Amino acid sequence: MNLNDCYNFDDFRKLAKKNLPAPIFHYIDGGADDETTLKRNTDAFLKCDLVPNILASVGEPDLSTKVFGQKIDLPIFLSPTAMQRLYHHDGDKASARAAEKFGTFYSMSTMATSSIEEIANISGGPKLFQLYIHKDQGLTDNLIDRCKTSGFKAMCLTVDTVVAGNRERDHRWGFTTPPKLTLKSLMSFAMHPKWALNYLTHEKFELANVSHWTKKGSSIAKGVMEYINEQYDPAMSWKDAEYVIKKWGGPFALKGVMSVDDAKRAVEIGASAIMLSNHGGRQLDGSRSPFDQLPAIADAVGGKIEIILDGGIRRGTHVLKALSLGATACSFGKGFLFALGAGGQKGVEKILARMRDEIRRDMILLGCKSIKELNKTKIAYR
Repeated sequence: MNLNDCYNFDDFRKLAKKNLPAPIFHYIDGGADDETTLKRNTDAFLKCDLVPNILASVGEPDLSTKVFGQKIDLPIFLSPTAMQRLYHHDGDKASARAAEKFGTFYSMSTMATSSIEEIANISGGPKLFQLYIHKDQGLTDNLIDRCKTSGFKAMCLTVDTVVAGNRERDHRWGFTTPPKLTLKSLMSFAMHPKWALNYLTHEKFELANVSHWTKKGSSIAKGVMEYINEQYDPAMSWKDAEYVIKKWGGPFALKGVMSVDDAKRAVEIGASAIMLSNHGGRQLDGSRSPFDQLPAIADAVGGKIEIILDGGIRRGTHVLKALSLGATACSFGKGFLFALGAGGQKGVEKILARMRDEIRRDMILLGCKSIKELNKTKIAYR
């Protein structure tokens, strides 16, 4: 199996599983506790159907939309995800270049393995930075200032990770950053010599945005959950969000909003966007899916704030359903990470091309000339 055989999410997942050592594959693939929310994120899209209009003379549909003050060519972009160097030796650089090629946002995690400055130098495309509130205020401020200097277009504050979710697959497979050999993982690393060679012969693993500030950024040697619990501020509050909005002074989203009340509060404090997300089912297991919450939140704050649906996206039809119910745009993580693990930059380009083609084809079949024509009339619940 190779990239030419990858037609959908499951194909990219299978190839990534073939290419990556088990601890790393399962870090992408897994969720918290029983993984019920992880599964529900995608299953939620099955609750409703698309309703097409015929003879609409669509021609070539316009797939573009505007989010964070930036026109993008696709209504979907790359979610911020940590430690991409583990999935392919080009890591964030590959993802940023692919996103630029398709005219959409690349999002950088605080826990990226390339620095803010490195990505700014290699990509002129729109860039979003994902901030966490650290216990060390100086580090938080440093990240914001560097994003300003480096020309990032937008920032999001992740608000659902004040403590790490119970990701049992990480315990089971002994996932650490950087990877270390255990009796359980040794065989899997040995069976993936190409990955091991690339990992050992390319630049040293580090969390490039924080390594200058804390030794934890270059030598964690423990699970991600322990790092989160040590470094992030569990007392984060709305005052912190207000502080970041003021200090950043540009397009800004709260990532991890799931309730109507929190969506309304985000409007009140001056956020320009919210990202409906449960962290890919990796935090509070048993929580609602973003798609399930979308209609109520869109009814409450639609038109007052941009709404980005993040979670469970596998198909172009998922994107169209979300847009029809009030989302401004969508973002996805697991899909492009599997593509990155499957084939680096070419893999990410491949899955973005697949998503673009699905969205384009399905808009024609729906009878929609532009994203603006997607609305509730296109949806029927079962």
